[in-house]
Amino acid sequence: MAVVAERISDGEILHLIKMWLKAPVIEKGRDGEQRNIGGGKGNRKGTPQGGVISPLLANLYLHLFDRIWERHQLEKKLGARIVRFADDFIILCRQGTEQPRVITKRVLDKLGLTLNEAKSRVVDAMKEEFTFLGFELQKRKNWRTGKSYPHVQPSKKSLKKIKDHITALTSRNRSSLPFEVIVKEVNTALIGWTGYFPYRNCSRVLKQVREHAQLRLRIHLYRRHKIRDRKTGLKRYTNSMLYERYGLYKVPTTAVWR
Repeated sequence: MAVVAERISDGEILHLIKMWLKAPVIEKGRDGEQRNIGGGKGNRKGTPQGGVISPLLANLYLHLFDRIWERHQLEKKLGARIVRFADDFIILCRQGTEQPRVITKRVLDKLGLTLNEAKSRVVDAMKEEFTFLGFELQKRKNWRTGKSYPHVQPSKKSLKKIKDHITALTSRNRSSLPFEVIVKEVNTALIGWTGYFPYRNCSRVLKQVREHAQLRLRIHLYRRHKIRDRKTGLKRYTNSMLYERYGLYKVPTTAVWR
């Protein structure tokens, strides 16, 4: 609350946020009974898991972490740069990782925070990949020049998630809905996903998403119109027809290089 008060002077808003932080967290069990799993008037630590304002409050609070790192010139002294989004962060180290890790833990302890050991690991990015904010990152060598470059693309988990979502939107049990509704929902999912991921080395993954959307919409049309022969279906519902007649969003397959 002290950190929030540095930026907000309106007492009523501060009171509202404090009430929100102390609101009980209720979860319904499999037996249908509701249980208090956190929060409440006695709560003096943390924000509700999944709360819509939690990332913003985490960002405000962990700004102190950035400030300490900058004030003590730890990037220069340790050769370690922080890249952070809300409560997710990576530390890029030029040399050893042990000292930056120890100091990170020490700073977080002073802030009353605990490093999630289960989700934290040391990675040699020259040899293996790591995931951050849905992206998969790794140093690779250009097969033409032999020079190293940072390879960035959507993670396998992110790709699976959008594919599963498109599959669910075009499933057999949704055939009773107007086809325009199906296409609109698929387009919304595709536009949102591709709007987040069209950077660096994402072209190949974007192509996979485009082809999956085409396939799933075509299968949905087969089932809707009871077409069993795939060749007949392919002739009737070509890719150009999916885009021009039915209005499917065309996923761009050329990533923006930044």
